[in-house]
Amino acid sequence: MSMLGIDFGGSGIKGAPVDPGTGEFMAERLRIDTPQPASPRAVAPVLAEIAGHFGGDGPIGVTYPGVVVDGVTLSAANVDKEWIGTDAEALFAEATGRPVTVLNDADAAGIAEMRLGAGRGRTGTVVVLTLGTGIGSALFTDGVLVRNTEFGHLELRGEEAEARAAARVRKEQDLTWEEWAHRLNAYLAHLEMLLSPKLVILGGGVSRKADRFVPLLEGLRTEVVPAALHNHAGIVGAAMAADAAHTAVTEVRPAGAW
Repeated sequence: MSMLGIDFGGSGIKGAPVDPGTGEFMAERLRIDTPQPASPRAVAPVLAEIAGHFGGDGPIGVTYPGVVVDGVTLSAANVDKEWIGTDAEALFAEATGRPVTVLNDADAAGIAEMRLGAGRGRTGTVVVLTLGTGIGSALFTDGVLVRNTEFGHLELRGEEAEARAAARVRKEQDLTWEEWAHRLNAYLAHLEMLLSPKLVILGGGVSRKADRFVPLLEGLRTEVVPAALHNHAGIVGAAMAADAAHTAVTEVRPAGAW
């Protein structure tokens, strides 16, 4: 049984039906530019359009680029501030007429990478980073997710880390790969000092060009690898979350389950 996963990002909203057991897309994904401003009233119809495009009446998993607790969005770094305190699950369920599970976007990507991607079978502390409009983070300890970590907002050299090292910044400031890799390296060293991870997985669309910047990282003890699912991880993880909710399986599973 496929589940519809929708990944709500700062620049685009992407969705596809997914086989949650394999991560395979069951149809070509649909992408729609994120409305600007990205308010709840503007985004909800886009989700309804994506759901209508693929049809069906089953559960939907939706990512959100910020903190999500019990379906309520509590931060809004890269979207409209109206999201703070919004019951996103109720909003999206009303818009689509279907059951909806909402979770942090990096947590969704991390779930997919730990179960099907570069983190599969890995134990210890693993950090998954999504490098895009901002920097999302997912933290796993022996396969168990610690939700809503938001490490992209750590202070680094007097400003938020994502303001220096997000993939968006490389383009906006016309940085060379070497210049951007130097900034990313400093951020990873800071995370390494705080968390001592065994593995860091770098995701987001820029992970497809990992050969341009990962070899430039240096001086780190931690193994750093590109995401195996690249920018599809959020959609896949959202579908997995919908499947877990549908089958009444709790998201926090025994060690190694993700």
